[in-house]
Amino acid sequence: MKLLSLEHQLCENSYPGRGIVIGKSEDGKYAVTAYFIMGRSTNSRNRIFVEEGEGIRTEAFDPAQLTDPSLIIYAPVRVLGNKTIVTNGDQTDTIYEGMDQQQTFEQSLRIREFEPDAPNYTPRISGIMHVENGSYNYAMSILKSNNGNPDACCRYTFAYENPRSGEGHYIHTYMGDKTPLPSFEGEPEWVAMQGDIDTFTKRVWESLNEENKVSLFVRYIDIATGSYESRIVNKNK
Repeated sequence: MKLLSLEHQLCENSYPGRGIVIGKSEDGKYAVTAYFIMGRSTNSRNRIFVEEGEGIRTEAFDPAQLTDPSLIIYAPVRVLGNKTIVTNGDQTDTIYEGMDQQQTFEQSLRIREFEPDAPNYTPRISGIMHVENGSYNYAMSILKSNNGNPDACCRYTFAYENPRSGEGHYIHTYMGDKTPLPSFEGEPEWVAMQGDIDTFTKRVWESLNEENKVSLFVRYIDIATGSYESRIVNKNK
């Protein structure tokens, strides 16, 4: 597998939908994650990220324009002890509750599947970061239809132990802007992680399609201490 430029991957796809990036900073000090949302409809674009506890949630920028909150209002990021959960839907809560009852990341997602938004059947993508006593590992998951067939759910989990500095993985919901929207294929993309939190945030935000991007969240977690810094960028202001 070739190490890719994250910025190039983002620029080359005008509509990756929602995306999760997880990896380790160049200096090896930080566990890094980014989550972004994009939108083509007025309802999808009418959103912002806001802080909620140690995580974030989506919120309607203009409540008067909100038509269907079912798949667009949720908590993308929650923290359970030394674990940070990042997802593209309300399965964040499913993972949180399952792991709080001693289930694994993979086990907790067994009761979920792709989104019921025919004909796209948008995949549910999820990530878990575990930072404890100076060690760090992470995993990613995708639940998707069987090549557009909603009668079968394909479940894939990818685990990464002791990640190398300056490297990470990127998973997103769609392969491109088509009708119906084609689901992500293959393994999470192996990407370079560059810069401090502000540089990284700027590079990701500026690489997303200007018309379709909506919001971006970035967090750098100090692997030695567990403390963190976060950034939120909202197109709607």
